[in-house]
Amino acid sequence: MMKQTEYHNPVLLMETVDGLAIKPDGVYVDVTFGGGGHSREILKRLGVNGKLYAFDQDLDALDNAIQDDRFTLINENFRFIKRFLRFHGIRKVDGILGDFGVSSHQFDVAERGFSTRFESDLDMRMNQNKELSAYNVINEYDESDLRAMFLQYGELRNAPKLARTIVAARETEHIKTSSELKEVLKPFLPKHKEHKILAQIYQAIRIEVNQEIEALKEFLEQTTGLLEPEGRISLISYHSLEDRLVKRFIRNGMFEGEPEKDLYGNVTVPFKKVGGLVVPSDEEIKANNRARSAKLRIAAKI
Repeated sequence: MMKQTEYHNPVLLMETVDGLAIKPDGVYVDVTFGGGGHSREILKRLGVNGKLYAFDQDLDALDNAIQDDRFTLINENFRFIKRFLRFHGIRKVDGILGDFGVSSHQFDVAERGFSTRFESDLDMRMNQNKELSAYNVINEYDESDLRAMFLQYGELRNAPKLARTIVAARETEHIKTSSELKEVLKPFLPKHKEHKILAQIYQAIRIEVNQEIEALKEFLEQTTGLLEPEGRISLISYHSLEDRLVKRFIRNGMFEGEPEKDLYGNVTVPFKKVGGLVVPSDEEIKANNRARSAKLRIAAKI
């Protein structure tokens, strides 16, 4: 069995779990189990009557399951949080923790296709049972969908040229591997910016393959009905698209626009912020470079 520390080094471990203000007999959910680092810390703070439910859609994460009567691991996407908690008889919880993005394990296993460092087939599926892979996106999406994906999820200004180039190249032969994709996009990868641009391209494809933005929105909308009054969410994001959604939902209870005001100018929102934005220390970033872009936001249900 793979050790948790080898699988994924949890980011902002104490700060994120502290943010839940754990009650010993409470019910908590870790929606991004991974290597189980955050879950283990939660269990340390729970009493004998406390409960922890964890979600992870990645089959590899099941190898890290914790043998503890208070713990249940659910092999599903967190976008289905309410449905599967109800299946286990849970309708209300005291806190929800989320550490979004790609785990160290997913980045480090070459054949998963998440990292720009390795030669691999185009995959990028967090749930290995899903049909849609990076190969399908690159070879089957029409030009307008590719353009929208690169623009919205990769924030790439040359998205139209990227999409056009991919569509032209695949007419000759399907693009099957990471090296073939890099070769096709070589004109857009100047040496001094190659890694940065490739990372944006990979991010866009990965978000599309895993429907990450849609899943995050569906998840956040369910938290308001699941949490007890004063129940906490403690959520780590790694890129601006995710963090923007989390920030707006905490502030307004919606992703776009502003909440309606009553006759007296007051607004009704589901959460109140707890503290300000939390980012990793220089020491943590030095020890774990993947922590550098992490942003933690904590809120309590009103």
